[in-house]
Amino acid sequence: MKAKDFDKKFDNNESIVSELDLKNARRPGHEQRRVNVDFPAWVINELDFQAERLGVTRQSVIKMWIAERLDQLHSS
Repeated sequence: MKAKDFDKKFDNNESIVSELDLKNARRPGHEQRRVNVDFPAWVINELDFQAERLGVTRQSVIKMWIAERLDQLHSS
């Protein structure tokens, strides 16, 4: 499908889902990269406590809190 036809379909509020390759869709700037961070034991214990309280993993708590803080800094 040509871009102009795709845009027209979108602008007319028609479904474009069938035109998309959702298996290979990527959000630029959202690729995963691994980092290693060393924390003191008391921080790990607190992270585990909060993760249990929230019903998520330790990694999820770390990701959420860092993302929230960065968002706060970005919007100030």
